[in-house]
Amino acid sequence: MTDRSLAELQASFRVGSTTAMPIAGMLVWAALGIASLYLLEQTIAQASLYIMAAILPLAFLIDRLRGRNPFGGGDHPLTRLFMLNILVIGLTIPLVVIGTGGGQATLMVLGMAVLAGVIWIPYGWAADDKSGIVHGVARAIGCYLAYAFVPAPHKVAAICAVVVLAYLYSLVVMRPTGPGALSPA
Repeated sequence: MTDRSLAELQASFRVGSTTAMPIAGMLVWAALGIASLYLLEQTIAQASLYIMAAILPLAFLIDRLRGRNPFGGGDHPLTRLFMLNILVIGLTIPLVVIGTGGGQATLMVLGMAVLAGVIWIPYGWAADDKSGIVHGVARAIGCYLAYAFVPAPHKVAAICAVVVLAYLYSLVVMRPTGPGALSPA
């Protein structure tokens, strides 16, 4: 048990955090959006199921290339809670497949885009950063709007573009992470 306050835990969570996950997410969703312009819709839908699985290893690679040890403070209670949330969200992926009947490709991409964005809500709480809730909610609304209003041949690319824009927003406005995160915000 820890005697640290929530504010101290949140500050130390930011110190142990990194921008590698949003960078990795942005790269993977941008690649999916570009691929959606050239590949069959069903192929893209299948690829969207693996998006969340690709982000974490890519984030680890990005941090390793930067000389960082991602999640080096794995015993931090908020890091453990955040990682548990990633696991729980991952466990809900079958609901997207079941809900779409496995055959509605664009709807599957929409489901994955919204579901993968939900992780920003616990991140925002753990990091005491409002960009998390803004990212998660704006991403969901933007993806739903893209699904509803963009013409069929470009729906998936538009959904992916919304996700990439949400990541760009977060990278610009999120509170500092890493060793410099303890300085005043």
